[in-house]
Order: sequence, then C-alpha cells, then structure tokens
Amino acid sequence: MVESIEKVMMSFETTRENKIYVIGGEKPTNLRLAVFLNAMQGHVLEMDDVHIKSKTHIGTIVVATAWTLCNYLGKSGRDFLEAVICGYEVMARIGMGFGVTSHRNRGWHVTSTAGTFGAAAVCAKLFGFNTERITAAFGMAGTQSFGTWAFLSDGATNKILHPGRAAASGFDACLLVKGGMRGSKNILDAADGGIFPMMSDEYDYSKVSKGLGEEYELMNVDTKPYPCCRSTHASIDAAIYLKETYQIDPGEINSILVKTYDVGYKQCACSDSSRHPVLPTHAKFSTAYTVATALLKNHVTIDDFSAEAIQNEEVQQLLSCVTVKSDEQFSKKYPDHWGCNLEIHMNDGIIYEKEIEDASGSVNSPLNELQMMNKLKDCCQGVDPKWLQHILNSIDDMENLAELPDLSNP
Repeated sequence: MVESIEKVMMSFETTRENKIYVIGGEKPTNLRLAVFLNAMQGHVLEMDDVHIKSKTHIGTIVVATAWTLCNYLGKSGRDFLEAVICGYEVMARIGMGFGVTSHRNRGWHVTSTAGTFGAAAVCAKLFGFNTERITAAFGMAGTQSFGTWAFLSDGATNKILHPGRAAASGFDACLLVKGGMRGSKNILDAADGGIFPMMSDEYDYSKVSKGLGEEYELMNVDTKPYPCCRSTHASIDAAIYLKETYQIDPGEINSILVKTYDVGYKQCACSDSSRHPVLPTHAKFSTAYTVATALLKNHVTIDDFSAEAIQNEEVQQLLSCVTVKSDEQFSKKYPDHWGCNLEIHMNDGIIYEKEIEDASGSVNSPLNELQMMNKLKDCCQGVDPKWLQHILNSIDDMENLAELPDLSNP
C-alpha cells in the first residue's frame, strides 16, 4: 500500500504543461503547495465569507481548492461550480452538526475541523469518486480535523494556517484513498473516537443530512465587508451609523458600551490582547479597537490594521473608553443572528444608541455592488488591474468556460 500511495502522491508532483500558480504569484509551483497557500490567503486578509449557522469560513477553503485543482485537471467552469456547491454543502452541514456554541466554547476552530470535509468533498467530486470512495475520503478527512482558538491568548498568527492545512488535508485524504487507504465511515459517531461527541456537547447528527438537496446552505452565507473578525462587524456598523447620523465628535465621547452574544464577547472582548491590542492579530479580534476606528474614520479597512494605525494616539485613547458585555438577548439569537447594541455616552449626558441584528454583508443585509467592489479593491491592493479584470470577467462567465484561467499575475 505504501508504494501505491507514493506513486499517487508523486504523480501530483509532476510538472505539467498547464502550470499551477499561487493566487497572484509570478512563478509556478506544485499542486499540493498551491492548494495549501491559496486556501491560507483568505485568512491572511480576514475578508473571507461566513456561513453563520455553522460559523465556518467556507470560501477560503472550498473555492481555493476547487479553482486550483480545476486548473491542474483542466476542468471546465461548470465542473468548478459543481465542486464548489458540493464543498459548501458538506462543510456547512458538518459545521452545523458540531453544534456551534459548544464546539467553539471547547476551543475548536470549526473552519478547520469542518474544513477538511469541505476540501475532501471538492476533490472527490473533481476526481469522480464513487460513493464508497467518497465515504472513505470523508473518514480520512475527519481523522485530520484540527485547529484551536489558542492564538487569541497571545496574538499568534497560526489562525491563517487553519484553512490552508484543512484544504491540504482534504486533498491528501483523496490522494490517500486513490492509493488504497480507507477512512472510517463512523468518523462522526464512533463510540470510541467519533469526532462529534469528542469535540462538542451539543452535536446533532441530523443537521448533516436534513434537507440535503432541497435546502442549500450555500444561500445562507455572509460576505465580510471589513478585514477583521465577523463578531466585530455589527458593532462597526452601529458605530458608523451613529457617527454619520448624529455627526458625533469622538473627542466628546465619555464612554461606549457594546452588548453582544457570548461567543462574540469571548473572541473579541474579554482577553487582554483584545482590550489592549498591539499587533494586527490583536486588533482584528478587538471590538474596542474596531469601534474606535470606525468612530474616528467612518470606515475600517486593511490599512487600519498596520502597526502604525493601531498605535495611533487617538485610537488608543478612544478604545480605552469601550466596554463590551455578553448579553443574553443576543446570545439566545446566535448563531442565526450575530447582533449587538451599541451605546455612546457623551460628555454632555446625551446617549446615542443603535441595535444591529444582522451585520452588513449578511443574508438579511447584503452588500450592494459598490460595497462589493470596494471590498475587492481593499483586498487586491497592488494587483495588476488588467489581470484582476480578466479574473472578474471569467467569474461572470464561469458556467461557459471550457477551462479556468490560471491564477498567475503576469
């Protein structure tokens, strides 16, 4: 079996005429490294999407894996779309099955624990696996489920590893099946080692298959307009709304109170690094920092997470006025709604208040075309505009493409 696996693995290292690139790269690389790095890039910018009912960032894994493998195999745009749909449905449903709050409160990062399944679904579809092989690949993917929230404790950067490693693990799962290995069909529910009961107190097997083929979780995905943790977005929206509506002078603010759901409080408010951010990884998970930035600048962009921006005296002074509390009202609505209530208390005694049930970019509050283009520009700073337009044109005509364009930036 080892020789068979080696043969399969090596076959995907062979240089092909159709060269494989990391997104925006100038030099070709091997397929497995491209899958890994392309998936990693979504978390580098913190601009990836969010399936709220599972708390997963699906696109950075599923889209990156599908595009890269389609390039290698010479698949069509229609093949790409079918693989993406399969990946979204599998990853979202595994994520929901884990039980969002309990899985998170145990310290697991569901983008990576469920992400291995999403990537395996993409690769299995593009490789044309039958039912037996798909099941074997899911077992291999599940045994590689991983990823924790420990990075929040000190602002480490290992979170960006999670989608990259999940994509690579799902890809490897399918290669291993090609080489003769088989993952357990009981990877979710085995009495000894099933990952649902192992990783959660609120798992629900029924959510994995309920409505499959009739209700598409792909339609329940948020688009992030700000390059930071999604749990900060409702408070950013509220801050910008109040600033613009009442022409608030940040210099006259006495205090700010944010009430939000418990998971949002835990991720972006209770740690020392979120209360006193120094590094970009701190600031991206800091409700206090993002609210202060929004009130001072009327926006939150990638440039606002530079070391210089974080240490800005006005920002540091204003964020010290922010208090964040976990509120049962919002915790009960989570994960269907990631909301908050923001109060701004002025020096003259006036209180401005705004409640946000669904942040901008959510299914219930989608971004308009201008907002989407602004996000794209923020993500693609320094990229050749002609190359970017070429990719956009390809996406618009995806269903009719015989092959996908490569990802190189000439």
